[in-house]
Order: sequence, then C-alpha cells, then structure tokens
Amino acid sequence: MSAPRKNVVVFDYGFGNVRSAERALARAGADVEITRDYDKALNADGLLVPGVGAFASCMTGLREARGDWIVDRRLSGGRPVMGICVGMQILFARGIEHGVESEGLDEWPGSVEPLQAEVVPHMGWNTVDAAPGSRLFAGLDPDARFYFVHSYAVHDWSLETHNPAIEAPKVTWSTHGKPFVAAVENGALWATQFHPEKSGDAGAQLLTNWIGTL
Repeated sequence: MSAPRKNVVVFDYGFGNVRSAERALARAGADVEITRDYDKALNADGLLVPGVGAFASCMTGLREARGDWIVDRRLSGGRPVMGICVGMQILFARGIEHGVESEGLDEWPGSVEPLQAEVVPHMGWNTVDAAPGSRLFAGLDPDARFYFVHSYAVHDWSLETHNPAIEAPKVTWSTHGKPFVAAVENGALWATQFHPEKSGDAGAQLLTNWIGTL
C-alpha cells in the first residue's frame, strides 16, 4: 500500500504565484489547496508561503490575512513551513527598500537589502553552493541551476546554534555580484530565494525533497 499523499496549503494572501506553485507541488506528489483559511493553513502537513513584489507590501498582506500568526503557531508546534522568494525574505527581521526599513517576521535575524551587483535585478538561472548535508538539495547535481528574480537579498547570516542538541541551520549560498543567502533549512522552517516552481526538473526534485520530510 502506498503512503498517503501529503496535504500542502499554498497560502493565498495576494502576493505570490500561487497557481504555478500549486502545479509544481502537485507534480512533486502533494495534494495541494490554495487558501487563506486559518484552520486549513494551520493544520496542513505543509504550508508554503510564496511572495512577489515589495517586502513591506507582502508583510502588510500577510498580516491582514493573519499569516504572521499562522506561521508563528505552526513553527511553535514544529509544523513545516516553506517560504519562496519574498516569502523567504519576510522571514528575516527587517527589509530595507529605497532607504525605508520595514519589520519582517523575525524568525531569523538579519536584513534584506539591495543586491550589490552591476546588473539588478538578478533575473535568470544560477547555481548554488548547497550546505553540507542538505536535505533540500539531496540527490541534485552540484551544477543544477535554479531560476531567480529579485533585486534584494540577505548578504550576512548571523544566527548561530551553540546547543549541541539543536541542529544548526543549513545555509545555501549563491552569488550575484556578492554572495547572498539562496536557501535555508532550519528545523521546521525552510526557504528559498529562487523559484523552485519555475526551475524545471531541479526545482521539482527540490520540492519532492521537501514534501518527503513532511
């Protein structure tokens, strides 16, 4: 008998490519629902938080949909959450756009700041330097390429774990001008700066890996 398919909610708060995420997750083997329903988002096997546009606008939309409460409650209970693109950025403490600082969810310390590169936005395919022991990138070719579209990123990772009983976060990097955080695996909270739902077979494998941990 095959294992039951995992239920994943794509949180629909008005700032994400929810349909492409839905299709990619279904391709990766999940039962997917697009909703902002509080109970469904809270109780699903996995919650995916997409994000496009400006950091401050995404945070406003997320709060209006009670997404900040949902993410916090899920993580308090060790229930998996995955952020994509700006859905990853808002997990950090703050975002700085056009000199204006906005508060994020503060699940991780750090600032989302403008990319330091000659060409901005960073748009197109790029490789990553996957963290040793990564489950998110398990089975993927080290030269696999992923699709990025962003003008802001986190350039410095400052969260450290000194308790040997707690697994240290796994941080994956990429480079566009200066190195930036491309993905994080931290307990129940995972995230990618790139778009796995637009990254072909490599992105499909990555989502399959995430679903396999739910």
